[in-house]
Amino acid sequence: MSRIGRLPVVVPPKVEIDIQGTLIRVTGPKGTLEHTFPADMQVKIEDGHILVQRPSDDSQHRSMHGTTRALIQNMVTGVSTGFNRILEINGVGYRAEVQGKNLVLNVGYSHPVVIEPPAGLSFEVEAKTRQVKVLGADKQQVGQMAADIRKIRPPEPYLGKGIKYLEETIRRKAGKSGKG
Repeated sequence: MSRIGRLPVVVPPKVEIDIQGTLIRVTGPKGTLEHTFPADMQVKIEDGHILVQRPSDDSQHRSMHGTTRALIQNMVTGVSTGFNRILEINGVGYRAEVQGKNLVLNVGYSHPVVIEPPAGLSFEVEAKTRQVKVLGADKQQVGQMAADIRKIRPPEPYLGKGIKYLEETIRRKAGKSGKG
């Protein structure tokens, strides 16, 4: 039995679950998320918990058991509390700001880079700490947007300039050694 798959998903108050066939729709204060799970997985609501069960111990069923439960848990967490990813900007003259809904990055190019958030995502910028927060209900979408922002100017190993995740550590390299 999958250790993750057998755990029940606790449904907090203010979150509504609607299961129609293989489609699950989760609605909460932060928005609505939908996902189609595999037809073999059985998803039931009992006593304020969501239970995911698999029909057999086939390898395909075992692999999808924990995955389905984790995706449902992420949907419930996303619509109730939301997800965020924090990026840090390092470098002289590098900065970020929010204009309307768009994120504007000045990271050493000849032009500012403007990023429009997709539906369901938003940006916050702390100018003092040079941190950019990507906020949203969909964990996959938040992570992908953070990765796309980081890709604009990845951190380089010599001076550490660039955009990095807050918890990321950059392996630094020694520069050229001078002649003695």
